[in-house]
Amino acid sequence: MMQTELETRLKNLPLGDIRFFNQISSTNDEAANWIKTGCADLSLVIANEQTAGRGRGGHKWFTPPGSALAFSVVLRVDDQVNKLLTMQNTTRLNGLGALAVCLTLQKVYSLPAKIKWPNDILVNGKKFAGVLTETDWVGNELTGVVIGIGINVATASVPPADWDADNPHPYPATCVEDQVTIPVNRWDLLKDVLDELIIWRDQLSSPKFIQTWQDNLAFLGEWVQIVFPGSETTKKMGQIIGLEVDGTLRMMEQSGKLSHLQFGKIRPSDSPFGEFRLRPIDS
Repeated sequence: MMQTELETRLKNLPLGDIRFFNQISSTNDEAANWIKTGCADLSLVIANEQTAGRGRGGHKWFTPPGSALAFSVVLRVDDQVNKLLTMQNTTRLNGLGALAVCLTLQKVYSLPAKIKWPNDILVNGKKFAGVLTETDWVGNELTGVVIGIGINVATASVPPADWDADNPHPYPATCVEDQVTIPVNRWDLLKDVLDELIIWRDQLSSPKFIQTWQDNLAFLGEWVQIVFPGSETTKKMGQIIGLEVDGTLRMMEQSGKLSHLQFGKIRPSDSPFGEFRLRPIDS
């Protein structure tokens, strides 16, 4: 029944096929397997509950039944994606999902949503959505991209305090309903996010895409700290100053040196620093 309802609700969007699961381990895993059997561009996997959802950096993702959105969209390799790969601009693909969620929450719910680079959505320093983009390859050939999106919608979707205790997140969790104080229909929210994602997918290579992403960055112009896992005492301080054309984050260090942060790493490659997490100064 839910499969039919979703197909009806989303019929005006140029999606591929839709698969709904009442319970699944991970929508990203299902989408990646679906790519291998030849699913269409913009095919959608959505779950009422995830039992093994995951985020970036090894974080678990909490998706209890009936209270959150957990879905994955497949982008087949087309001229737009191929151009990005040729330009080494794959970071933009992660920004696509984050920007779609951020703008939806601003436009539809009047929330001051911001993107904590590269993939978390914050409101007043609290996290209620995340994006995990993964690529699928056969040998040296890219076959597709999976954009996984999780959004805390109802209060029950906010994880308990001891959730993912071995890998705690520095940003406290919240949900859409706690921020707007009215009931939110998950499937209406899904449709609005997909609509934004499809609109911005066509502008991935444009300067407007990077400018809009930059305009919606959390901590833009502010001082932050970069923390390196395994050594919480090893930190760098810097001011977020914007994005490069490929979506790399630019940060000015206290020394005046310009650093570039790219998907968990700091360039240049001779930097002694590796994986990192971006946090506000007072965390």
